[in-house]
Amino acid sequence: MLTACGSNTGRGGGDSGGKGPRLAQWYHQYGEAGTEQAVKRYAAAYDKADVAVQWRPGNYDEQTAAALLTDSGPDVFEVNGPSLDQIRGGQVVDLTDLFEGVRKDFNPAVLAPKTYDGKIWAIPQVVDMHLLYYRKSLLDDAGVRPPESLDELVDAAKALTTKNVKGLFLGNDGGAGALGITPLYAAGLSSVTADGEVGFDDPAAARTLGKLRRLYADKSLLLGAPADWADPSAFVQELTAMQWCGLWALPAVKKELGDDFGVLALPADGPDGRPALPVGSYGAAVSARSDHKKEAKDFLKWLWIDKTEYQEDFALSYGFHIPARLSLAKKAGKLKEGPAADAVRYSNEYGYAEPLLWTPASRTAYQDALSRVIKSGADPDSELKSVVRTVRAELARARKKP
Repeated sequence: MLTACGSNTGRGGGDSGGKGPRLAQWYHQYGEAGTEQAVKRYAAAYDKADVAVQWRPGNYDEQTAAALLTDSGPDVFEVNGPSLDQIRGGQVVDLTDLFEGVRKDFNPAVLAPKTYDGKIWAIPQVVDMHLLYYRKSLLDDAGVRPPESLDELVDAAKALTTKNVKGLFLGNDGGAGALGITPLYAAGLSSVTADGEVGFDDPAAARTLGKLRRLYADKSLLLGAPADWADPSAFVQELTAMQWCGLWALPAVKKELGDDFGVLALPADGPDGRPALPVGSYGAAVSARSDHKKEAKDFLKWLWIDKTEYQEDFALSYGFHIPARLSLAKKAGKLKEGPAADAVRYSNEYGYAEPLLWTPASRTAYQDALSRVIKSGADPDSELKSVVRTVRAELARARKKP
């Protein structure tokens, strides 16, 4: 349900009496029960402003991108970014000063994409990650061990495929959307290098993507599942022996399967490869169009830096996420054993975050090419050469000062 301050769907503005100015705070619509009530409870506890939480259903990223260009958008907002264009366009406020004394306590993998030109533009809220879930009993029955390489994953998926159960579920599109650039990192490459160049102009990239085609050609992949990859129902209902999904699904999987599952990163490919999985974080940002930028910054510091008990509650009491603060993740009891502990370890050892320089145009070009490789058998080498040209042009654009 969409909530708003009165009839206004954007920022409140003005003064609300004893609690100071009105601030409109936007969140995307979480699926976990209790999250909306929790963030409203946090906002109500703040005594220096009247914070009106708005729960935004629909395409949240498009909504916020459009709202930031108007005077009716939020004061503070959750963002899957902010994007490079939003930062360079002056649409968000520099929050670097809020991190004084605590910057090293934030997970560096998710802080890096929110940092540009030496400044931090959003506060990471929680760490989310993608994982490979596998059903222990099904692997044992088939005499298959948890795969330690991409070749072993391909072989395992084929061996685990039966008349009623597919070996692997990577999403109803065959994996291009869910896996994204993770196979590049599993090959020991990257999407963008540390110095801002194309990170996959290498024969290893084509070799790795070609192996994803083998999964499709072997008919080892579950396609057309009732729910897509972000939902664990295909896995817990035994439609597939392995599934690429999110950490958020772990409580539901454990409830249904008990201890009969494990988790892995995407296995390494090739002599220079290493296991890989994506980590990411929605962040809390301040709109540059807010009439109360200082008050908005003060509120975000209170909520996402000072109030550590709220941060731990938000991460672990409703859905299942890793706190963005290293100290909180280390002490969280729910993350200390079993697959949850494995997930935390993998996020620290093998996690990568999508670089800020990996723009929407680069992402679209790459995923379209990957889809053609997987589903149509397109030549991965020629497909990637086209993507490299697109990404190189995007990086050149990004390096130009606005």
